[in-house]
Amino acid sequence: MKALILSGGKGTRLRPLTHTMAKQLVPVAGKPILGYVLDHIAQAGIKSVGVIISPETGQEVKDYLGTGKSWNLRIKYILQEEPLGLAHAVKTARDFLGNSDFVMYLGDNLLSQGVKDAIRNFKKARPDALIFLKEVDNPRQFGVAALNKDGSIRRLVEKPKRPPSNLALVGVYIFSSRIHEAIDRIKPSKRGELEITDAIQELINMGRPVLSKVLDGWWLDTGKKDDLLQANTIVLDEYINRNIKGRVDDNSKITGRVEVDRGARVVNSVIRGPVKICEGAEVVNSFIGPFTSIGEGVRIIDSVVEHSVILNGSLISGIERLEDSLIGRDSRVIKNSAQHKALRLMIGDDTVVEV
Repeated sequence: MKALILSGGKGTRLRPLTHTMAKQLVPVAGKPILGYVLDHIAQAGIKSVGVIISPETGQEVKDYLGTGKSWNLRIKYILQEEPLGLAHAVKTARDFLGNSDFVMYLGDNLLSQGVKDAIRNFKKARPDALIFLKEVDNPRQFGVAALNKDGSIRRLVEKPKRPPSNLALVGVYIFSSRIHEAIDRIKPSKRGELEITDAIQELINMGRPVLSKVLDGWWLDTGKKDDLLQANTIVLDEYINRNIKGRVDDNSKITGRVEVDRGARVVNSVIRGPVKICEGAEVVNSFIGPFTSIGEGVRIIDSVVEHSVILNGSLISGIERLEDSLIGRDSRVIKNSAQHKALRLMIGDDTVVEV
């Protein structure tokens, strides 16, 4: 079994942040999304991993993942020149995949339970595809599956006007090598892409077994700001424990599950968890509310911040209230008037906002 992780694309829904960084490297609870994906792959016992990268952000992905040694994995980088669809990414990785079964995991998706159990079920049942499904409130926005009584897939519909169910396709799939034949038989969609839903449907048309796994836990697609903030909230809630390694002075109060990394400093401030404060960050004369992630080297001074993700090197100073916000690397949000404002921001790297 191999793994194929998709870390290409242009990330248009997370712009302006993704003008200067890969969307898969945006941190959730102080750790890039891609890092959680690699955790799941390693936990499943897979060793050989192909990572699809784009010309724009490929080097940054390489810089973060390296050879895969941190996860005890062997990584091969595969360049996809243009984002021409998920099935096209599989086609691009054909030489790497060979005739192996493989997990395909979109690098900006997160599953609560990983893929270990699903791989075990795949090896036992031997279908040609096992796809993950999740009940959603808005199935018109997703690829949707109609199931047979035994859990096998009857048909797939991409963003239907009249959904046959509320079961959306999740960005994680397990395939046999038969998927390559199915991809060779399909044509680009109206938007000019080779769709993985079309390839799976082609497997069904070929009479090949396609099974499904309906998720009980959470699934997060972090492609938009609000999705990413939701992911940050859930991951902080599930993974963060109280662990104070940095310096916290006697005038500060920390309640709940808060991680303060070594080299971070909290002065005359209140921190109410779950909160993650990364190495080298400083929080001075401030209140940090629940579900906030503060990156490396961030400085928060005389401010109130809650339910936000602040990326490395940024400064928040004199802000009455910042909430539901995503702040890019090395940016500054600073007070420049007597007017008090509650702010909700999404800004890219190296940005200055004066209020």
